[in-house]
Amino acid sequence: MKGTIYQRGKDTWLIAVDLGKAANGKRKRLWKTVHGGRREAERELTQLLRERDTHTLAEPNRLTVAEYLGHWLSDYARPNVAPKTWERYEEIVRLHLIPALGGLRLDRLQPLHIQGAYSRWLESGRRDGKGGLASRTILHHHRILREALQQAVRWQLLARNPADAVDPPRPAPQEMAALDEAGTARLLEAARDTWLYVPILLAIATGMRRGEILGLRWQDVDLEKGALSVRQTLEQTQANGLAFKQPKTPKSRRAVALPAVIVQELRRHRGAQAERQLLLGPTYHKSDLVCCHDDGSLIRPSVLSKCFGSLLRRSGLAHVRFHDLRHTHATQLLREGVHVKIVSERLGHSTVGITLDTYSHVLPGMQEDAARRMDTVLRAALGG
Repeated sequence: MKGTIYQRGKDTWLIAVDLGKAANGKRKRLWKTVHGGRREAERELTQLLRERDTHTLAEPNRLTVAEYLGHWLSDYARPNVAPKTWERYEEIVRLHLIPALGGLRLDRLQPLHIQGAYSRWLESGRRDGKGGLASRTILHHHRILREALQQAVRWQLLARNPADAVDPPRPAPQEMAALDEAGTARLLEAARDTWLYVPILLAIATGMRRGEILGLRWQDVDLEKGALSVRQTLEQTQANGLAFKQPKTPKSRRAVALPAVIVQELRRHRGAQAERQLLLGPTYHKSDLVCCHDDGSLIRPSVLSKCFGSLLRRSGLAHVRFHDLRHTHATQLLREGVHVKIVSERLGHSTVGITLDTYSHVLPGMQEDAARRMDTVLRAALGG
């Protein structure tokens, strides 16, 4: 027997697909209920038989979504993503995915279940009960759930990924916050006599990420050539505390040319560091870090962000995140006409497309400029 259709009700059909014999000699069968007409049942049976014959049919299992997500976190996500990323995955799974979907059997998870969860999150998804989750947050949850279920397909626990048939909410394009030239000048002036000055200067002048700045060593800086190399980043996690790691992608490991004024400031900063080391003697932490506390110890990323916010409030400056200084670097270069590929390389983006998608709003005249250039070319080709 290959497959059989039984009518259970007016518009309900039970499909049985033969899976051969188990190790104990008993026949194995896959049962599935289909709602609709007989044609729908026949189409479903044909699909299941095709998947069985091509060895893509996932046999039934009693794993719940919660149990599977636990396996996915420990057996797949933890060995394959950065510790900070894993902590974020675990938090989303524990606080949102499992409460919404965890009680369902994995093999019975349907797109409608997932779509319903997204709708509930939009209305009342916040943990404090004060409204729904942002569309961008739910989109991030969707990407994680889809990645987890795709691994279930590869592990042959599912025949298809139900998240593929779900439309997550699409957030409105988010315009990046960036300082203009006057705002940049006011910020640097406010930070000049504080330990924040060099990290802020590096962020604006190079577009480096916060962890990359805090992981930068003097051995990675060539003041004679006016360049630095991004070779490590400082990461802070709940499980491991502070730790250095490789940059997030191969493109993140990059060389960045330095403006001459930054080279001068770094020479001055290195001299001041050497004086403090002589003053503190053996109590100084010889970390070789460009940005560190006065005793040479590591600066926590969270401390940098917190003190940066305090500086803005004390100085009466517009509120921006420390990460927005990276956007400031990119925005100012693009407005000055620097080629987007060079900007992408300085930022360490994996593709130029990411740079274009992120910063296209700062180039409102790109289409018009392209039309003018093409007009020139065509006029020449057409003889005036």
